[in-house]
Amino acid sequence: MTDVFTPEERSAVMRRVRGRDTGPELAVRRALRRLGVGYRLGGRGLPGRPDVVMPGRRLAIFVHGCFWHGHDCRRGARAPKANAVYWAAKIARNRARDEAALGALTALGWRAEVIWECEVKTDLQARLERLLKA
Repeated sequence: MTDVFTPEERSAVMRRVRGRDTGPELAVRRALRRLGVGYRLGGRGLPGRPDVVMPGRRLAIFVHGCFWHGHDCRRGARAPKANAVYWAAKIARNRARDEAALGALTALGWRAEVIWECEVKTDLQARLERLLKA
């Protein structure tokens, strides 16, 4: 299947994909504020640079997009038709990098959790409450 965009248009579309302050990430941060929990952003110096860090609790939270990180939900399982080989390899690399970061954080004594984009839309508040109680 050919791309419906010209290379220049595709480049512009991909440039608009945000890496920080995404909708799901902002929703997680708003929910944490509603719970009265303080946090830091960016996780500089920690493996994988978590999106939200709570140093006092030694808790690092990654907010992952289902497609980009290969989640097993409906959105994450969708395989692109255009350039399928590239995207399969890209998502596999992302998953391997994510696993390495989670393992490294655990080895450093941190609790590392992943909140998926699809979870943000359903049971985010309950999931965060469970994380904070553990």
